[in-house]
Amino acid sequence: MTSARNHASLIEEKNLRFLITDCPSDASMDSYIKLLKEHNCVALVRVCEPSYSTAALQANGVKVYDWEFEDGDPPPAKVIGNWNDLTVEVFSKAVAKPCIAVHCVAGLGRAPAMVCISLIESGMSADDAILFIRARRRGAINTKQVEFLNTYKRRLSGKKGTCVIS
Repeated sequence: MTSARNHASLIEEKNLRFLITDCPSDASMDSYIKLLKEHNCVALVRVCEPSYSTAALQANGVKVYDWEFEDGDPPPAKVIGNWNDLTVEVFSKAVAKPCIAVHCVAGLGRAPAMVCISLIESGMSADDAILFIRARRRGAINTKQVEFLNTYKRRLSGKKGTCVIS
């Protein structure tokens, strides 16, 4: 029996490019690296418990960030700060169409919530950001995360370099 997978969803808005995926494994790493290369992913953010080796990713030029937080929850402030700093860094580079990959276990809660934060930072309303992601990744973002996103306040406005996101 083959299970249906919601493997990868490309989210593009303005100069922002994110690839939301489910969690790879050591056994699927070669095809996962190929997928990341196809989308010019320069960074991978893992927001779930580590379950695979990152050596092959790093050997292929993908910088891996481990910012784990509780399944079903919104991200803590430190993770949001790290994420916002990373997006400014990546999307202000002269690299042609860079992409940030992000995954949790199924790619339906924590990872899409992180991308929603970037869409809100770029000027989208929370409702529009949620709908935008759900149109590209069916079943994304739970009620608790929606409530958090609806109260999220932009943090990058006025910071140096934020013009790359807004």
